[in-house]
Amino acid sequence: MNRKDFLSLSTKAALFLGFSTNVLAKEETLEKTNFLLNKKAKGTAFGLKAPKIDNVRVGIIGAGNRGQTLIQMFDWLVKNNNANIIAIADLRKEKTDKLNEHLQKTHNTRAKAYYGNQNEWKKLADRDDIDLLIIATPWEMHTEMCLYGMEKGKHVASEVPIGYTLDDCWKLVETAERTQKHCMMMENCCFNGEELWILNMINQGVFGDLTHAEGAYIHDLRKHLLDKTYYENQWRIKHHLKKDGNFYTTHGLGPISQYMDIGRGDTYDHIVSMSSREKSLSDAAKKANLPEFQNVKCGDMNTTLIKTKLGKTIMLQFDVHSGRPYDRLNTVVGTKAVHEGYPSKLYINEEELAWWGHKWLDKEKYNEYREKYNHPLWEKLKTQISDNSIGHGGMDFVMIYRLIKCLNKGLPLDINVYDSVLWSAITPLSELSVAQNSASVKVPDFTGGTWKNNNTTEMLREI
Repeated sequence: MNRKDFLSLSTKAALFLGFSTNVLAKEETLEKTNFLLNKKAKGTAFGLKAPKIDNVRVGIIGAGNRGQTLIQMFDWLVKNNNANIIAIADLRKEKTDKLNEHLQKTHNTRAKAYYGNQNEWKKLADRDDIDLLIIATPWEMHTEMCLYGMEKGKHVASEVPIGYTLDDCWKLVETAERTQKHCMMMENCCFNGEELWILNMINQGVFGDLTHAEGAYIHDLRKHLLDKTYYENQWRIKHHLKKDGNFYTTHGLGPISQYMDIGRGDTYDHIVSMSSREKSLSDAAKKANLPEFQNVKCGDMNTTLIKTKLGKTIMLQFDVHSGRPYDRLNTVVGTKAVHEGYPSKLYINEEELAWWGHKWLDKEKYNEYREKYNHPLWEKLKTQISDNSIGHGGMDFVMIYRLIKCLNKGLPLDINVYDSVLWSAITPLSELSVAQNSASVKVPDFTGGTWKNNNTTEMLREI
């Protein structure tokens, strides 16, 4: 079949299934979308080990809200000679100054600062005395910075999401496989005490066989989105004006994927995604007299359903428009137990407890499980976690601690490039599904088939 006939047949088939040939703003053709959904990876970055680095030399790109928190998470590691902050970069000098003020006060040292234009960060990445780039910039910059860093011989760790489009995700996989450099998305919720406790219980058999899980990012961000100073140039709300889908998948999906051994015996097969109508954010913009932000495309609530190759299901939600309490759901359903978050509740489905009926464990019984199965990592680091609780209750510190310790010892990272792009790819896939009346969309295999190997998650490994 020649190319013209193939495209004609594909277009007719797509229209029959309810698809149009213009499905994504940045991936406009059916041909390219099919190509990205069906590409093949080598899988050669799974279990990647790099030479040991006794003292990891770090460059931080992005000195805004997130960068100001992350630099504090290095304090204990710097004091113990596990890491050192060499350089920092940001558009604004006052922000790099603020990070250097912290270094001066805490460690009596200063990092080389790069600032003033959009490409100053490249000078930081070009340095020969940096091992690891920490990337804490707006979403659409993450992939470019990761790719540039790996090409310059650096390991990279990026804030979420690491990939903004399917094309981004494939470029990250291919570059990590070719350069053999670590490429990690810093999903901090995977390192939280509650999530690690659940992961440990699952590993110990408390939940039996998992069948279903639910995760979310439900967080009223209207004030931050509309604030002219909180996000540089109000970059974040601009996504809501032009796209519709789940823009922030990984806080809910990262821990769930580790519960379900995604990438280590199972993987996502296909998704469907649906958004509600939009009302709350545009109403807030009207009240704030901000007409430029009243034409919002993203629905108030997006719900995405994911089916895995082994038949497990995941419900993932995203709502940063509505006035409601913060929630990540963190629901896990197994044949022997169920957990539900916010507030954390546990149900044990055992015969000797059947007389309790359909009731969550009482406080005393819950605390027994919490104490018995608390992840040893949080026990080991409880003093440091208490001292660094400013980082989302300690999980930011645990994340940075594990990242640096893995590099110190030459071990595979807890979150590899395949995890990173798979969790991020649900965003463009959700947009694709929403745009096609919630049609089912195939999830690419970014792993080159290595997901079929029954490996234990690195999060259960003691370092």
